[in-house]
Amino acid sequence: MKKGQGSSLLDRIIPGILVAATGVGAGDLVTASLAGSEIGLVLLWAALIGALLKWALNEGLARWQMATGTTLLQGWVQKLGGWIQWVFMIYFFIWSYSVGGALINACGVAGAGLFPVADPHTSKIFWGIVHSLAGLLLVWFGGFRVFQYAMSFFIVVMVIAVPLTVAMVAPDFSQVLKGLFIPRIPQEGIGWLLGVMGGVGGTVTLMSYSYWIREKGRAGETGARACRLDLGVGYSLTALFGVSMIIIGSRITVTGKGATVAILLADQLGAAFGPVGKLFFLLGFWGAVFSSLLGVWQGVPYIFSDFLHLRRSGGKTMGSHVDITRTRSYRIYLAALALIPIQLLWFNVQQVQLVYAVLGALFMPLLALTLLLLNNRKDWG
Repeated sequence: MKKGQGSSLLDRIIPGILVAATGVGAGDLVTASLAGSEIGLVLLWAALIGALLKWALNEGLARWQMATGTTLLQGWVQKLGGWIQWVFMIYFFIWSYSVGGALINACGVAGAGLFPVADPHTSKIFWGIVHSLAGLLLVWFGGFRVFQYAMSFFIVVMVIAVPLTVAMVAPDFSQVLKGLFIPRIPQEGIGWLLGVMGGVGGTVTLMSYSYWIREKGRAGETGARACRLDLGVGYSLTALFGVSMIIIGSRITVTGKGATVAILLADQLGAAFGPVGKLFFLLGFWGAVFSSLLGVWQGVPYIFSDFLHLRRSGGKTMGSHVDITRTRSYRIYLAALALIPIQLLWFNVQQVQLVYAVLGALFMPLLALTLLLLNNRKDWG
């Protein structure tokens, strides 16, 4: 039996759980809640479509890997040429710095909301550093097994906290059903439509899925079927969180930008539904942002390590027997990802998240186009 394999239900769906826990972060929750606050429930269907589109992209990534035994990055280099490797990696380094800063800031905001230790800015800095170092230590010493169980815990926190908050705000469920199954785009809603559809499910972090299913030893048609199952579970959860946040946002009025909106949102919930409503939301928000940080800290260094291996081996595939998480390149990038962006805690949260959102959006067309090319050439399979 290959490493990471098992027969339990959790073991079969864990890569999808990792996708959901990593892909649902501060930006997704805040954007969805603001959309609900601004235009109500009419865009609930967009959260479903956004999750479906991300499922299709990740399924295409998995299908390539199950058919060829190579990751997407390896497929790019071997089939499209080494130039794409350099273009992507330049982008990847910039994206890593911005996403690291955005996640550390968001964790700082979440920690400050739950347990303030001083003024809001100092609390954000303190909790941001604590969360970044905690994620570094967990990934460095815990290995993949501890990581997957930690992420499962955070999904449970989110599944309990966010839907309970929805139940507390008591929405009009007839309007919820209408928003889910009758697509409408209000005149002022184009921007919110794009934000909701594009925000759910992650961007560059989709590539981490290649390495998580590698940890499970998946291959061939059996592996492809397993991927469709766990991705279905993962993106169903992603859609649930997106829909829930739109519903929550529709019941209150909140304005602003950046992760700090979550604290304003929690205060509004506290004023309307009491301290329990505020606590449930803050717990769900904390679970979302810290699990995203853990997923990025654990998954993104795989990509850097894969890149270095391709350079050294002339484009050859890394053997499945290699434990990438124990390689020097993986650990160097993990440490850099957790430590260097800490300096962005002293910058405006809104500006950091804006850069991260723009960079993430630029990646999706590249991913979609290259997957269409790779998966529709039979001689490349």
